[in-house]
Amino acid sequence: MSTHSEHSAVTVLGLGPMGRALAGAFLDAGLRTTVWNRTPGRDGELIERGAVSARSVEEAVAAGELTVVCVVNYDASDAILRRDGVTDALRGRTVVNLSADTPDRARDTSDWAAGHGIRYLDGAIMTPINTIGAPSAVFIYSGPAELYEEHRPVLDTLGGTHTHLSEQIGRAAAYDIALLDIFWTAMAGYAHALAVARAEGISARELAPFAQGIGAILPPLFQETAEQVDRGTFSGEDNPLTSGASTMSHIVHTSESHGIDAGVMRAAEGMARRAIGLGHGTDGFIRVAEMLGRSGK
Repeated sequence: MSTHSEHSAVTVLGLGPMGRALAGAFLDAGLRTTVWNRTPGRDGELIERGAVSARSVEEAVAAGELTVVCVVNYDASDAILRRDGVTDALRGRTVVNLSADTPDRARDTSDWAAGHGIRYLDGAIMTPINTIGAPSAVFIYSGPAELYEEHRPVLDTLGGTHTHLSEQIGRAAAYDIALLDIFWTAMAGYAHALAVARAEGISARELAPFAQGIGAILPPLFQETAEQVDRGTFSGEDNPLTSGASTMSHIVHTSESHGIDAGVMRAAEGMARRAIGLGHGTDGFIRVAEMLGRSGK
């Protein structure tokens, strides 16, 4: 593995809130950090802390061996990287793309990089901005293991845990999509619950402690039901689909009686009713995962 002294410089492209946090963590670690952003003016605090502000992308990527990209999606990263001068400047160097997008886009970008002599790792940041540089940060990567190990001393300065998932370049993006699926559907459910509670005269602050209790039930369920899915068994002994679908219908009824859109819960109930219709009423709700997997083929 390369030592920290051999990789003492890093470039950060994209200075949104997350990009600024990444650059700040690199600076805190004593790395020579070059920054660039499409919109000027976001680098002031970083410059005060010792960052070098590049006048162009070409200048930024030429400043060191490693460039970390953190922009809104791959449309934005393509617009930055796939320009003749920039592509030429990157030849022989390494790009770690921490922008969020789909596995297909990650594979496409890897193919583009390989075709232009650019070394490429795909990655994702799985924790909020305030975790960057702290032990609770979580980063995942996919791509050549040797390349990951070469740059790990620099990446480790971002704090937290860093996991190389696979040499299959789209694997980090696939994890990212699946995990964000959990996050956004959970947040949609919480937002809906707050609306229903308020309609019934319950404040968000009053509901929150009990909502946290519901949230605490989920981690062991995730582990238990994951094992069921991988085994192909879907026990509903404690909470069969028929019972779950009944409670979902109560949520739909209460929501709509207050004029609150129940589309999210109607979708969940619809999945449960379909599974029941297929003869799985005594199974647990996670049977839906197997049913959705078959419908996607």
